[in-house]
Order: sequence, then structure tokens, then C-alpha cells
Amino acid sequence: MARIPLLGRLKRREYVAIFLGSLFVVLETLISFIIAFLPKPVIRWFYDRSRSLFHYIAGPPLPKSEESRLVDHIRRARDFEELCTIFGYVFEDHVVLTKDGYLLTLHRLCQKKGEQRMPGTSTGKPVVYLHHGLLMNSEVWVCLTSAERNIPFVLVELGYDVWLGNNRGNKYSKKSIYHDPHSTKFWDYSIDNFAWNDIPDSIEYVLDVTKEPSLSYIGFSQGTAQAFAALSIHPPLNQRVNVFIALAPAMSPAGLAAPIIDGLMKASPTLLFLMFGRRAILSSAPSWQNILYPPIFASTINLSLKWLFNWDSHNISRAQRLAAYTHLYSYASVKSIVHWFQIMRTGKFQMYDDDVQHVMLARTTARPSGVSSYLPARFPTRNIASPVVLLYGDSDSLVDIEQMLRELPSHTIAKRLHGYEHLDVIWGKNVHQDVIPHVIEALKKYCVLPERVAEEVKLVNGYNSYHYEDTSGYSTPGMVANSD
Repeated sequence: MARIPLLGRLKRREYVAIFLGSLFVVLETLISFIIAFLPKPVIRWFYDRSRSLFHYIAGPPLPKSEESRLVDHIRRARDFEELCTIFGYVFEDHVVLTKDGYLLTLHRLCQKKGEQRMPGTSTGKPVVYLHHGLLMNSEVWVCLTSAERNIPFVLVELGYDVWLGNNRGNKYSKKSIYHDPHSTKFWDYSIDNFAWNDIPDSIEYVLDVTKEPSLSYIGFSQGTAQAFAALSIHPPLNQRVNVFIALAPAMSPAGLAAPIIDGLMKASPTLLFLMFGRRAILSSAPSWQNILYPPIFASTINLSLKWLFNWDSHNISRAQRLAAYTHLYSYASVKSIVHWFQIMRTGKFQMYDDDVQHVMLARTTARPSGVSSYLPARFPTRNIASPVVLLYGDSDSLVDIEQMLRELPSHTIAKRLHGYEHLDVIWGKNVHQDVIPHVIEALKKYCVLPERVAEEVKLVNGYNSYHYEDTSGYSTPGMVANSD
């Protein structure tokens, strides 16, 4: 009997994974479909039952404090605008058309509290661009429970023109002039497309609006990988980025903490296509937020992060997790996840490998050691000319700093954050002491600063100190010792 070319070469455990994955996808699709058509009273019933179950186990709820009310406001905020409104900030929406037809939303924060200006114009302020990580959108930067730990708010008060980008396909960029978002062609993108189009096109748009010659780039997780890739393949782009600050940098992660998933996906990354199709991955995630009581939803996320990455999240407060986890997920293509597993499999920061057939043949055909008929191109990251500053946690399972430094130019500066995991770098309870001062110091060193920054960011007894103050008079100093 004739065999299907791909399936005929799979191992027994891979058949099991395909079956379980397909079952999961069917259940996910079915549950999402059911939830979408459930009337609100029924959804509320499920929510109330999960709340009753939680309090039956954990005890009765405590009286609402000011902090818990703030957490509820952040958790329930529907979008970027509502998150900014909570802290009294006004923002601008901008839309970028990439060269391959995707429409990307950019958010701009350029007004201090109480400041008035004409929207959509140049401010004359130095520009900072922030970009989120995998399965995220721009909300992850502004869903913190205090303004002093919020990097965009701190920077705008210090006098920067702050922009926040969004990847194609996520909550704010689910539009193309060529492809319908329900089609597989819309979701046919990987890190390559972010590097060739999304990042350079967004940067050029920002500089065109602001009339500035260059900007400072701050990326988180995959937002750093996209910049590593973009700067390496677009030499002129290096003249447009005066400093690249990489928070929890990602380039070639060692893998996942869950050995079964890690081994299976490294062996055959393209199995994800058989399991999840060629569209968005985990599209049912927002639906679960509607029917699960927030502490239960947060506990589910915690368990998932522990299982997949061995993160304990001890540096992120319970209140911050409750507030931020509802803003953690956004849509991304299955292909972009496959790309990451290809990188993990080879240990090289390379472009997407389209040739599935050669991968399958390599597993079934005897070849002389070291001989390969095909190798995907690697991103030439040693060619990056922009100054690079890495801020990484020494407890982050996704960062192999030694391997990363071998692949980056010699002018790269790496600063270790003791005891920090991945998400801690943006949501940790002490980022105003351990992270933000390093960010400000890098901006101070490599780009022209607003007058207020030059006055307030000073070296005091070996410490980088800064001061944040809002219009209500609330202020908090932050200090961090110079890292090794």
C-alpha cells in the first residue's frame, strides 16, 4: 500500500503527538465555537461557579483594597487606550502599511500628563521605540500596577517621544490589503517577515513622522530577536537606530523545560502544522478568560510557565500577575512558532527553513558525518553596527548569554540581572530599581537626551538613580547598583 510521503517517515511517538495534538485542536475549536455563541448569562454562570470553587478552596474573599481595585481596572481594560487612561495618559494611534501589504498599528505616547500638543506632528523630543515579544502585543508594556515600574510612562515623563509597535497578525494588526485574516496566506509568516518588513517599515514610519534622524530601540524577548535579525540584514537601518536595548534577549534558546515537548518539537518542528494547521496558534486563549475566575486563570498560566520554561515567577507579585495575565496573549502564526523550534533544533539563529523534505530525508537516509546538501541562511548578527545593550536574567531558561555573545559584535554590552526570569524583566516588582535605571543610563550614553533626563539621571556613589513623579504628586526614587 502506498504511503503518504511525510507520514510514512514518522516515528511512533510522533503519531501519538499528532493524534493528541489534533484532539486538542478539535476540542479547542469546539470550545471556542461554543463559547462564542453562549449567551452572557451562561458565561456568567460558568464564571460564578469557578469563583465559588476558588473561594471554597482558598477561603472567602477579602475586602477590596485600593490595590485590588486598581488590579481589577487593569485586568478588565479592553485595550491599550483604557490601560493608558487608568494612569492619565493620552496616546495616538498610527497605522503602517508594510511593503508586503500588512497594516500594523503603532501606539504613540508623547505627552506628559497635562501637556497639550498637536497630534501627529514632530515634538522635537528624542524618540524611543518599544517592541513586544512572541504571542504578545503592545499592551504588555502598560499593564503594570504602578506607573514607576512602567517603562513607557517613565520615559514619556522624562521627555521622550515613545512609540510602541505591533507584529502582523496580533490584536492590533490583523489586517492585510492582500489577504483575508481567515485565510492561510495571511498567517504565512515567520521571524523573517518581521525582520524584512515589520521592524524596518515601522522604524521608517516613526522617523518620518517625528522628523528625527534616528531612534532608540527597546525590545523584549522576540522583540529583540526581530531587531537582531533586522539590523543584521539591513545595514542602513543601523544608522537609524542609535542604541538597541535588549530586555530578556532571545536569539537561540536552548529549548523547553518539558522534555517530551522539547524533544518532539526539535526532532520535527513542522509537526506543529499537522497539529495546529497553518493559521493562528491557540486562538481560544481569550475565550478562557471570560469563563474562568481570574485567580484560577492566573494559576493556570503560572502552571503552564512552570511546565514549559521552569519559571517560578516569584519576582512578579500576585497582584501584577492577576492584572497582566489577561493582557499576555495575542495572536501569532503557527509558522512563527515552527521557526523558533527550527532555531532551537539547530542551535543557530537562522532564517526559516522552507525545505521540509530535506529535513525528513536527513532523518531517514544515511549520510557521511558533517555532510549536508542544504543549509538555511543564518542572520549575520556580527555585522550589527548599532550599539547593543543586553539586560538578561541569570535565571532565564531562554537566554544562553555565552552563545549569544559569540554571535554578536564585540561592542555588545551585557548586564546581568540577578535572580531574574524572563517576564520579570518587564513585570518584576523591582524593575524600577533593577531594570529602568539601566535603560535610562543606556539612553543617556548613546543618544541625545531631553534636558530633564540630563538633570535627573546622575551617577551617585556607584548607583544609577532616577526619579519618577506624576501630576498627583506621587513619586518614588529607584536605584540599582552597577552590574557586573
